[in-house]
Amino acid sequence: MQNAFAFTKGHGTGNDFVLYLDPNGERPLTAAQIAKLCDRHFGVGADGVIRVIKSQNLPEGSAILEEEPSAVWFMDYYNADGSIAEMCGNGTRVFARYLTEKGLVSLTEGETLSIGTRAGVKDLQRNLAGFAVDMGRWKLEPDEVLVKAANLDVARPGQGINVGNPHVVVALAHLQELAELNLTSMPEIQPLPANGANVEFVVPADPMVKDGIGFISMRVFERGSGETLSCGTGIVAAALATRHWAGAGAPSQWSVKVPGGTLGVRMFATEDGEHVGLSGAAELVYDGSLDLAAL
Repeated sequence: MQNAFAFTKGHGTGNDFVLYLDPNGERPLTAAQIAKLCDRHFGVGADGVIRVIKSQNLPEGSAILEEEPSAVWFMDYYNADGSIAEMCGNGTRVFARYLTEKGLVSLTEGETLSIGTRAGVKDLQRNLAGFAVDMGRWKLEPDEVLVKAANLDVARPGQGINVGNPHVVVALAHLQELAELNLTSMPEIQPLPANGANVEFVVPADPMVKDGIGFISMRVFERGSGETLSCGTGIVAAALATRHWAGAGAPSQWSVKVPGGTLGVRMFATEDGEHVGLSGAAELVYDGSLDLAAL
């Protein structure tokens, strides 16, 4: 195959990716090629593409190495429409699975793997669920926004949360409203953030807190990809927004149920402020090869 393109399909709780190894940065893909790869009818099908590249071979990665020399590998992530994304929480865990299973890095229990992303260095460790990633510091956005989805009767207030990429979290009344939500088109955000945002819709469990852990259910519409079965940064944002709404005494550990499964979120103090962690499964499904010119 003259234009053979080797890839791996992976997912984190149904949030799926096409990964390919390009350590020296010799094979960038165009936005059109990425969109064709992610097309679920005419391509491989995925929520995004991850180029596995050494940090030193990407301008953003070179800056990362100045901050953390051990971040040898960079997660060069793109949405399904070919647009660049700052971060992907599920993607970091699948990226770690790829690096370890392909023998590019070794990671024993208790060791930390540092990787580069456009949202800075992210540290990962193995755990019983798969991998846990320290998503770093987060920011509560002060601006009030309204969100209108296709079949919601009125626009709902949304809370802006930045966890390396922008999110708006909306609380719904009950699980039936969440299940009947129409996310075939992008929800309208007013005012629209400069770089757009992922939108999460959440419903707390009843009771919301059990044994010191908070429980919520969530669906998400990701900018550049549409509704996905799971969104790591969105899960983190949803837990942070719900804790904010709950007020004093709300837990710092959360279990977030999405259509693709359940992930854990933990908020914890560090020397440079509060960080938030995400843990859950990450799987590689199959390896393949195709002719890019034939797409």
